[in-house]
Amino acid sequence: MNQEHVDVLIVGAGISGIGAAYHLQKMSPEKSFLILEGRENLGGTWDLFKYPGLRSDSDMHTLGYSFKPWTSRKAIADGPSILNYLKETAQENGIDKQIRYGVQVKGASWCSDDERWSLDVETSKDNETWKLTCGFLFMCTGYYDYTEGYLPCFDGLDTFSGQLVHPQNWPEDLDYSGKRVVVIGSGATAVTLIPEMAKKASHITMLQRSPTYVVSQPEEDNVANSMHSYLPHKLAHSLTRWKNILYGIFIFQYVKRYPHKTKKLIIDNVRKELPDFDVDKHFTPRYMPWDQRVCVVPNGDLFASIRAKKAFVVTDQIDEFVPEGIKLKSGEILPADIIVTATGLNMQFLSDVKLSVDGVNMAPDEMMTYKGLMFSGVPNLALSSGYLTASWTLKCDLTSTYVCRLLNYMDRKGFKQCRPKRKKGSVGEDLTMNFTSGYVQRAIHKFPRQGLKFPWRLYENYVMDRFVLKYSRLNDDVMKFS
Repeated sequence: MNQEHVDVLIVGAGISGIGAAYHLQKMSPEKSFLILEGRENLGGTWDLFKYPGLRSDSDMHTLGYSFKPWTSRKAIADGPSILNYLKETAQENGIDKQIRYGVQVKGASWCSDDERWSLDVETSKDNETWKLTCGFLFMCTGYYDYTEGYLPCFDGLDTFSGQLVHPQNWPEDLDYSGKRVVVIGSGATAVTLIPEMAKKASHITMLQRSPTYVVSQPEEDNVANSMHSYLPHKLAHSLTRWKNILYGIFIFQYVKRYPHKTKKLIIDNVRKELPDFDVDKHFTPRYMPWDQRVCVVPNGDLFASIRAKKAFVVTDQIDEFVPEGIKLKSGEILPADIIVTATGLNMQFLSDVKLSVDGVNMAPDEMMTYKGLMFSGVPNLALSSGYLTASWTLKCDLTSTYVCRLLNYMDRKGFKQCRPKRKKGSVGEDLTMNFTSGYVQRAIHKFPRQGLKFPWRLYENYVMDRFVLKYSRLNDDVMKFS
């Protein structure tokens, strides 16, 4: 049985883990580190998903790293381009050499006497047990289950005679040319799939229980491209990044302050895209904007497919699956050769790694988040997670910077342990994610809670969070060092 020790263990080699490794090398170069990746390739989300049309729904000038400018003309980029960008980043900085693939972390136990984490690790190929210890555990695993997506319990599912596909497990050899396709769902995955599949399918229908907000956005950022034509790339990248960050904050604040005006604006724009269409029925949600994520369609490709009669929308509930397709509550039957269940994700906290501190099991729902990245009662552990209302990487960059500041501070002061502590009842509690999306609501009980005020709560605002995580003092009344 192998055993080794590193100063910092990063779990996950996706966009968060690669960014964490870069910051660690730059800001804390004396720290030894290792990245464990459960799959056989780096890239996380962008390596896992293979469905047609896979793309970002955030602009790449902010979804990309602050330290590596995104130089493609497309701001809304396709999945393979993003994966190449991540691979290039890892290779340029030697991060790819620090990754162990096919390794699953099953459990982590902290011992205060030894001042380290002991991890139970398992290799996927031969199930070999591997012991590993570290001084600091940095979880960069995202928030959903990589093994399987969410599939509701549909009546008659096993009677369907065609092919059933979930986007998270897309078959590489799936041929949908000339086929009748029904896509269940109207979220980001569905609105991405449909325009691409409509190019080959004989008939494709988006079947939704209720509408989602869909906004058209140019695929290219003309202002950014102009700046890159006339300015040095680093300056153009910085200006573009801040332009998009500030614009995103303004839009989010406007939406929250004027939700009804925003809703009308979005729906009016859909009416312009689809002038002879029942927009009230198919594209007018019951909830307010940003109670759930807003779907972005580059250059209005979904609307173009509907206008061209290549894609169709049905708003109804499923009664049951039948051999020839789906029977709706209205009695209508949607015939299908292929049914795509774009029904969402299963969320996980820390990839379901079992945590214990000095022999006591740590239940996630009994913890409280500290500055959006650490947890009450849990020493020397941070979670890199992104924003729900802005580009994921913006928050991950800030988290990595904070972790490096924290490690450097502990070294200067001779500390080996840091642990956020709170007094029971000292602050109010709230949900960590106040989203009404199904994938959030199904799993919210598995996650820690947040407080009503700082430092048990962050602001979901990059500018404010940047100040807190990059410049505020580390030794406050909550973080306990020893």
